[in-house]
Amino acid sequence: QVQLVESGGGSVQAGGSLRLSCAASGGTFNVMDMGWFRQIPGVDQDRRIVARISWRAGSAHYRDSLGGRFTITRDHNKTAVSLQMNTLEPEDTAIYYCYLDDYERGRIWGQGTQVTVSS
Repeated sequence: QVQLVESGGGSVQAGGSLRLSCAASGGTFNVMDMGWFRQIPGVDQDRRIVARISWRAGSAHYRDSLGGRFTITRDHNKTAVSLQMNTLEPEDTAIYYCYLDDYERGRIWGQGTQVTVSS
């Protein structure tokens, strides 16, 4: 079964750091890019992009409002991505969803992981 498994969410005080990880399993992949969205339940109607990275070139793109606090990296061998989140703010509190865009399979989503930042 093709799936994305996320880890690393949790609770932290403002100014702290968390690292999210996401690994694909259950098949072979022809990856276009991978990345992260987030959604605040009851506030956001849709998931909002946080960061993405192109698989071949390794080009990273971020949501403008993040101010350079987050860094996305990829691991070709494991078909995995990580999101290092520094100087976290209460406004970063959300459910974070990993995704993988595959040339044949389309978009695959992870199950989501909760990030809570307290002031």
